[in-house]
Amino acid sequence: MERPANAATETNPSVKIDERIRELGDWRGETLANVRKLILAAEHGIVEEWKWRGVPVWEKGGIICTGETYKAVVKLTFAKGAALEDPAGLFNASLEGNTRRAIDLHEGERINGEALQALVRAAIALNTAPKPGKKKQA
Repeated sequence: MERPANAATETNPSVKIDERIRELGDWRGETLANVRKLILAAEHGIVEEWKWRGVPVWEKGGIICTGETYKAVVKLTFAKGAALEDPAGLFNASLEGNTRRAIDLHEGERINGEALQALVRAAIALNTAPKPGKKKQA
């Protein structure tokens, strides 16, 4: 069975994220594009995914963070954010849980790019760290 000509774009997460940014067409699209660029530049090998009916997700060794867009906020949710040091104080949402932490960005706000990239690298380090009690196989 032949696949339609546009089948590759239907399944390519990066293309879907590009489309979301264009569809937003406002400050939320610009903000999502900016944080996406910072996330991807933080470390080589970060993979983009498209999950949960339309949520951009960045992964390396596991989920780093998601990039959700709402009417009044662009939300970066770090899957293991509660376990990450945040010396720059970027986390400003979802602080009550014991696993995730989020960064809410509102219209006109700028994010500290270096601090965001440090959080991304810390999330990757946590994702790829040997798990306690598990031995590496030779």
